[in-house]
Amino acid sequence: MRIFRSLAAYLIAALLLAGCATLGTPTPQQQAQADRAEALYRRGEFDQAAQAFLALAAQSHAGRDHYRLRAAEAFGEEGTLDRAAQALDGVKRRHLEGEEASRYDLLDAQLALSRNDAARALGLLAGATPTLPPALRSRAQELSARAQAQAGDAWGAAATRTAMDAQLGGLDRSGNEQQIVALLGKLPSAELLRRRDTLPATDPLRVWVEQALARQGVAVAVAQPQLEHPVGTVLPAEGAAAGTREGYRALRAVALLLPADGQLAAAAGAVRDGFFAAYFDAARGGAPRPTLKLYDSGNDPAQAVAAYQKAVADGAELVIGPLSREAVAAVFQQATLPVPVLALNHPDGTALPPPGSAEFGLLPENEGAQVAEYMAARGLKNALVFAAEDDWAQRAARAFKAQFEGTGGRVAGEAALKSDAVNYAGQIAGMPLADADGVFLALRPQQARLLLPQLKLAKATQPVFATSHVYSGDDAPNLDRDLDGVEFCDAPWLFDAQPGLPRRDDIAAQLPLARGAGARLFAFGMDAFALTPYLDWLRMHAGSYLPGATGQLAEDSFGRVHRTLTWARFADGVARPLAGGLDVGAPTATAAPAPVPAPAGAAPSSP
Repeated sequence: MRIFRSLAAYLIAALLLAGCATLGTPTPQQQAQADRAEALYRRGEFDQAAQAFLALAAQSHAGRDHYRLRAAEAFGEEGTLDRAAQALDGVKRRHLEGEEASRYDLLDAQLALSRNDAARALGLLAGATPTLPPALRSRAQELSARAQAQAGDAWGAAATRTAMDAQLGGLDRSGNEQQIVALLGKLPSAELLRRRDTLPATDPLRVWVEQALARQGVAVAVAQPQLEHPVGTVLPAEGAAAGTREGYRALRAVALLLPADGQLAAAAGAVRDGFFAAYFDAARGGAPRPTLKLYDSGNDPAQAVAAYQKAVADGAELVIGPLSREAVAAVFQQATLPVPVLALNHPDGTALPPPGSAEFGLLPENEGAQVAEYMAARGLKNALVFAAEDDWAQRAARAFKAQFEGTGGRVAGEAALKSDAVNYAGQIAGMPLADADGVFLALRPQQARLLLPQLKLAKATQPVFATSHVYSGDDAPNLDRDLDGVEFCDAPWLFDAQPGLPRRDDIAAQLPLARGAGARLFAFGMDAFALTPYLDWLRMHAGSYLPGATGQLAEDSFGRVHRTLTWARFADGVARPLAGGLDVGAPTATAAPAPVPAPAGAAPSSP
């Protein structure tokens, strides 16, 4: 186990500091032998180290128990537990004090587990307390989780692993999280749902319960962010510098990691331009700005990790990016993250960001859930779902169903529409139109324009709601008249619905990537910059939010940024924001609207 490798490193450091104070006064020859044994241990030559420790134990009466314990630990690291048991059997525990006694108990518990004696292991581990050094505490927790699992307590084992997760890093952490989901997967969905409802909203175990349920094909409703207080409010001068904004933390140097070429280059270009547009716009508000440096994160995870490490070496205080799920996972899985990250995507699965870091993405699940909440608030109880076969659409549809049913609603019918089909009469005929009072769409404009007239021919009169994908990003009255009446959630910046931000038309006139569907990615880049000084505050202050270009942005205690979008409706083929679709009175930390210079000529140089 990698956690045991961490223990080995800890023991090396601890023993070097402790010296041989508890061993009496060794002879020069014994001291040389002890130094050689520890050197073998440090090099990972555990079998030879164990033999050397046993030889010392035979020579030194005062140090016998210490050296036999060290030999047992070396055999344990080697994986030869039978020999570890033999070495430990010769140790008199009453002769050990403090940390050595704890290490004895932990190794004894490991040996009990190897003999399938979970009860004895748990008894030995019951004395492990939070006062143990971190490496010993992690090992005690890991052994406790293994013992609980061996005893058939999958829930308890998962809870124990969840408690230790924040203390781990890199592959240790990702491996531990895989174990959590595997343990919860042993429980039936009904029990998981029941236990989930007993957990506080801030309990990290809820995250893993939801992942386990998803693997069992059970989607669950999620709590929507509570938006109570915007960040960036100017504080009174008393007790604060004039113009100080609540929650604002100035950064000196920020790195932006984006791919320069490959499949994601176009998306990265829109994100980059939005990021620098917000950067230049912030100058007019008088806010201090960090120095920025752009790094090519490449097209594979290893290149993204190398770019992160280069940014750290160059003195970055915050790294923003990378963009792909695989690259984000690789950066998060490093053994250590000396500089926090604001990842511009969510890694595969529900792995949480490392402590101090955050993740921000444009998730279709987020939109599906918000449509469900919106329809429920309108008093609708029975919905029909039409979704494309694409992965994003199916994810949005699953999230919609879970959230809608979580509010007491019912999905009366579902249909998946092929992207190359034009006649949806068969799918419509299979729907219980008379039983529904609302329709949900997870479709792109081309499919929605085909479906809506066919629904009208089928005498469907229910109101229709959709995710942002139904809107191309630009007004197209001649094409979108068939979408009249459809309400959808989207990024407020597309409609200039969030005061304090640069006007979209002004920027789009200068930067092509701010037009069409790329506008959402441009807004995403704007928000990535806007979040930088507020990440710590948002994480620690529930109810606080940033009025952003892609929505009202809140961050949970796990470092996940959530968006609350605005609402728009098609009328005469034109999408317009709905009154009350967003808290348009919320102040922002940006300056008043004005033209923004294009970043191309002013962006910091890349390495």
